[in-house]
Amino acid sequence: MSVVAHEIEGVSVINHPLIQHKLTIMRKKDTPSVVFRALIKEISLLLGYEVTRHLPTELIDIETPVTSTKAPKLSGRKLCIFSILRAGEGLAQGLHDLIPSARVGHIGLYRDHDSLEAVEYYFKAPNHLDERFCLVVDPMLATGNSAIAALNQIKKRDAKEIVFLCLLAAPEGLRALRKAHPDVPIFTAAVDEKLNEIGYIVPGLGDAGDRIFGTK
Repeated sequence: MSVVAHEIEGVSVINHPLIQHKLTIMRKKDTPSVVFRALIKEISLLLGYEVTRHLPTELIDIETPVTSTKAPKLSGRKLCIFSILRAGEGLAQGLHDLIPSARVGHIGLYRDHDSLEAVEYYFKAPNHLDERFCLVVDPMLATGNSAIAALNQIKKRDAKEIVFLCLLAAPEGLRALRKAHPDVPIFTAAVDEKLNEIGYIVPGLGDAGDRIFGTK
């Protein structure tokens, strides 16, 4: 089995061996940015496979080189991948490669280093969110403040079917997000031990945005 239910209701851990192996390399502090970026893209493809397992399909008539038949295709409006900037781009780009027909929304948030609260500076999304499956991505679910703020904004645009996907999560962030948005399932590759005194996941992998883009 590659997906297991966590002790917190509504949380699923995607524990595929390939994901865990790649995540271990990403955690190492001496892994360079170019390798880190490649790995998060590879992991996003594996995560996306599981998270989209239950997308609705419909049968359509097609012609194969041999005969006429009915075959499944995705139904409804194109899904929307929401990237929480800037670290969310690491996961979103791989997911968009997996589902090139998907629409992409962006939510600009940064964490105030004193209050740890999320501050919004940008929002752009496709129309008709109420008819789309919305996949919200951010590599790290630490305090949960950014994820909660992002989901608040998406729901204000009438989105109804939403899933949150992250690479790593802290128990504190999971509990906060589930309390604020109990209707939104959470998928993650790992649940780490805790948050430290400055709100970083332990053992974690550091600042995902800095490691993706080679900044400090």
